[in-house]
Amino acid sequence: MAKALKIRPLNDKVLIKRLEAEEKTKGGIVLPDSAKEKPQKGTVLAVGDGKVLKDGTRGAMQVAKGDKVLFASYAGTEIKIDGDEYMLMDESDILAVLD
Repeated sequence: MAKALKIRPLNDKVLIKRLEAEEKTKGGIVLPDSAKEKPQKGTVLAVGDGKVLKDGTRGAMQVAKGDKVLFASYAGTEIKIDGDEYMLMDESDILAVLD
């Protein structure tokens, strides 16, 4: 059973759970923690209401809860909630939605 998150992104912010790093290379070599690269992929857990536009309306979000996404290398802010790590970033830091 998934636990309820205690965070709600504002405006055009997106909360993402980063996918786990690969344990082995394609050649079968087991990687130590220090050699693992943090993946630039994750799952969207929550989205804000959208960016407030100049005319006062809100722009629609292009990503939704449950989407698998690809994001920029240095995007967002890493946060910890109850010992779990998440990424909080602007929607504009997301490069693509993965099918």
